[in-house]
Amino acid sequence: MTRPGRKTWVFVSVPALFAAVALALLPGGLELRVATVREGGPVLVLPLAPGERFTLHYFHSVEDSPIWEEHSLDRQGRIFVEEERYLKVGAGMGYLPGRGRMVQRGEFEVIEDMHSPTGDFILRVGSPGVAHTIVWRGIRTNLSASHAGRAVRFRGRRTVLWERLYRSFFPHPKTPRG
Repeated sequence: MTRPGRKTWVFVSVPALFAAVALALLPGGLELRVATVREGGPVLVLPLAPGERFTLHYFHSVEDSPIWEEHSLDRQGRIFVEEERYLKVGAGMGYLPGRGRMVQRGEFEVIEDMHSPTGDFILRVGSPGVAHTIVWRGIRTNLSASHAGRAVRFRGRRTVLWERLYRSFFPHPKTPRG
């Protein structure tokens, strides 16, 4: 003899189990984590859609001219440089044949359509004058103001659906808000 309600419990628990597995396994999106190399703690956590761009803006340490590097993540969370923009070719800057297309936009030289993989990378954050700044969805975060002279690692990663849903209600404390 079965107890009343036992079939109901099985009926409810099987869909709940499938929902839990889906939340834990289905892709939820991407995030870029910028973390200190020495301590490993996050400095910045940016949720991104595949192909969505973020910009690293700074002033060239030799020529003091502005540079913008646009990056993106692919569906696997790999980082690519998409475009570089600057006023003139400076030390260490310039077009490499086979890596994008060089165009002129007003006073800026631009290497566009690069889509060149960088993988995870480490940046030694420059002094306040260099002003290493991340621009994401119009929000500027000046790394030089808080982490000058320190090494930070840029790492893209895939998230699962439960993380995305959770972060839609409770953003990571290191995600800037506009």
